[in-house]
Parts: sequence; C-alpha cells; structure tokens
Amino acid sequence: MPQDARDLKGKTGIKRLINAARYSRDGFLKAFRTEEAFRQESILGALGILALFFIPAALSLKLWAGFAIVFLLVTELLNSAVEAAIDRIGPEIHPMSKYAKDAGSCAVLFALIFCAAVWCVLLWDAFTA
Repeated sequence: MPQDARDLKGKTGIKRLINAARYSRDGFLKAFRTEEAFRQESILGALGILALFFIPAALSLKLWAGFAIVFLLVTELLNSAVEAAIDRIGPEIHPMSKYAKDAGSCAVLFALIFCAAVWCVLLWDAFTA
C-alpha cells in the first residue's frame, strides 16, 4: 500500500473503478470486524433482505423495507467514519468532537427508527390483509 495518499491520485478508467471497489470492500470488512453495531445490523439486514422474498406484501413496501436497511447501514458507516476521524485528531475531549460524535449517533438512531417503522408497516400489511 502506498505510504502517501498522493500516490493514489490520478488513476482513471477501469483502474480507478477497481481501486474504488477495493476501498469499499476494505471499509466494509473493517467495519464488520470492529464495529459491533454494524455487524449486528448487517446480519439482521441480510436476514431481512432474505425474508423479503417470502413475505406476502406489496412490492413497493418490500422496496421501502430494503431501502430502509441499506439506509441504516450507510448511516452506521458514516457515523463510524466520523468517529474514526475525530479519534484520529486526538484523545482529548472537545465540545466540537463530542457534538460530531453525538450527531452521528443521533443520525443512526433516526435511521433505526425509520427502518423499524417501515418494517412494522410492511409486516402489518403482510399479515393483516
């Protein structure tokens, strides 16, 4: 791996796409290994996506449920990125660092509430019709 981020600049075409895919894979694997919340949400999300094939509900509700899972995972990854960047700056407690971490945590909470609400609507529709 290059020691300087500038060594990664200037890639174009298929090489850029291959590098981007590798970085995305690395980010997913690192988060899955080190972030328990992301690991739990990923496993439940994968089970939820599989369950969508068997739940007797409207396609539009299934799409919303799948989107809610992806939205939750994206939000969790962004929260982890913010936390890593803040931790990289230094270990001291600063009000702006606390705000950044708290705001990221709040975003994940909102994504969880959204995901739960969508899944409640989906399951209600599927099993009360």
